[in-house]
Amino acid sequence: MTRKLALLGSALCLVVSAGSASADDLPVRKAGLWEMKMVRTGTPMPEMTMQHCTDETVDKEMNNNVSPMAKQICAKQDIKKTATGYVSDSECNVAGISTTSHAEITGDFNSAYTVKTSSHAQGGAAGAAGRDTTMQLEAKWLGACKPDQKPGDIVMPGGFKMNVRDMDKLKALLPK
Repeated sequence: MTRKLALLGSALCLVVSAGSASADDLPVRKAGLWEMKMVRTGTPMPEMTMQHCTDETVDKEMNNNVSPMAKQICAKQDIKKTATGYVSDSECNVAGISTTSHAEITGDFNSAYTVKTSSHAQGGAAGAAGRDTTMQLEAKWLGACKPDQKPGDIVMPGGFKMNVRDMDKLKALLPK
């Protein structure tokens, strides 16, 4: 169960970082199946590769649905367009853990994009000392979604499948 919660938490972070916006909106990704490889340092979480079936409607819904949730947990969530892509800065608090993050997003959102994030987390169990982590998400477009997939489906490591349209179910599984 703990591994599933960790995977769900990672998926939520991924969705929040890729789907919410404040000042500038991220472009809508090309419809189809995207492979997303997440590598973290400074945490025991192993490298994860997920697949996400999406279309224009799902990407727009993710922005509309995740933004209110991000506003509930994040005091700051800004995205700004730069000469090379986008920069995102956020300050969020989930389950007593305060996290400050900075992300640089590059790519064309049609064939590939990269999100490089550095974050500092403070708090949690027994006032744990601060933890610094970096994450790199490498996303690449694979083609059309598989016949058994519908837009919004994410296939996590081990075959665990969820749909981003079930965000309320995901939120209910996260610790308070």
